[in-house]
Amino acid sequence: MNKKTKILLHFIFLLTFLITFLTFTFSLFSTTSLAETSPISTYSPYCILMEASTGKIIYEKDAHAKVPPASTTKIMTAILTLENCKLTDTATVSHNAIFSVPLGYTHAYLVEGEVLTIEQLLHILLIPSANDAANVLAEHIAGSVESFSTMMNTKALELGMQDTNFVNPNGVQNEEHYSSAYDLAILGRYAMQNETFRKLVSTTKYTLPATNLYPKADRYFSTTNALIVPDERDSVDNYYYPYATGIKTGYTNAAKNCIVASSKKDGVEYIVVILGAEQTENGLSGRYLDCISLFNYAFDNYKTYTIHEENSVLKQLKISKASLSTRNLDVVVKDKMTLLLKKDTSDTSITPTIEISSDLVAPISKNTVIGTISYNVDGNTYISDLLAGEDVIESNAFHTFLTIICIVLVLFLLYRLLQGNKKNRRRRKKKNKIGHRF
Repeated sequence: MNKKTKILLHFIFLLTFLITFLTFTFSLFSTTSLAETSPISTYSPYCILMEASTGKIIYEKDAHAKVPPASTTKIMTAILTLENCKLTDTATVSHNAIFSVPLGYTHAYLVEGEVLTIEQLLHILLIPSANDAANVLAEHIAGSVESFSTMMNTKALELGMQDTNFVNPNGVQNEEHYSSAYDLAILGRYAMQNETFRKLVSTTKYTLPATNLYPKADRYFSTTNALIVPDERDSVDNYYYPYATGIKTGYTNAAKNCIVASSKKDGVEYIVVILGAEQTENGLSGRYLDCISLFNYAFDNYKTYTIHEENSVLKQLKISKASLSTRNLDVVVKDKMTLLLKKDTSDTSITPTIEISSDLVAPISKNTVIGTISYNVDGNTYISDLLAGEDVIESNAFHTFLTIICIVLVLFLLYRLLQGNKKNRRRRKKKNKIGHRF
């Protein structure tokens, strides 16, 4: 191999190496740049961000994974209690309710045989997350924890929770007890429609009054939700979020840090679910940092727009074979339609898809479903039934014929009467003229 050939081979080798190096470096920087410009970044493995009024999802991350929900379970326990009891009802603390709770889990220091109101039990269930209180409520409502768990699962299916199975009312770790971020968002959204629940989960402190077996009012409790606790410290571990409205935290070794959280600003409320969260490299709470990040993203980038009020008239239709007085039918939008839009979306650019039944013929009863109206925005579909605004009466041909005959007859009689009056006036004038001659 001569000298020129060797130099050429070395040049080709160096050129190949340089091209490979530059390609790798460019790829690396391109990947980093994409990651940095991603609109949302979360620490936690299972997350979801949902707008409360519409139930529409803005962000999700492995949201259907079946994982331990820890004490977020108590949301279901609370809502079933509110739907099956009066706040003034009383329940008695059993031996099992206290001593079936494993060591290391939160207690409210309840005493066997102690009698408490449902309202008191709900406060200690949701504020300090007392596991014994959950058992007391379950036994009071269903007779046993097992029967209450059946009620929980039935309710979950009613709400559309498909990734969930409950075996206890408190979230004590069990391999058969699981849920998902998506399902817990559905549950949280539903629960926050109950005003009593909403008030309970926004309460930061509670003192259990003296009872029949506990004479002192010295059982003090604070919320486990740092998002709703006012904190004036200028510190990175200050997680107070001024727009937060609830809901419930949870923790077990298996579930790690969990939360179902809500926040409301300018009339718009969002639900965030974080599951399986851990501390960040700096020792901060990934659970709370993710909540704040997701809430800020939603408030900064989205708006809600009410495009139809409930029972608003969309348009009118002419119905065949209907009576004259009911021929024009109001088409009514059944549900209030609120769209979730990006802030840079023009409202005028949103057009509906309207489908009306092709066989609309009288008679039609008021509130009959006669079609649908839907909007598709950013991959989300909003839909409502269209209803008949009033009764449409079928036209009766014989009745119509008789009506026309009667109208014609009346008009003819009026005509004859008018003609008769004219003749009488003429006769009177003639007589008067003849009388004047003589």
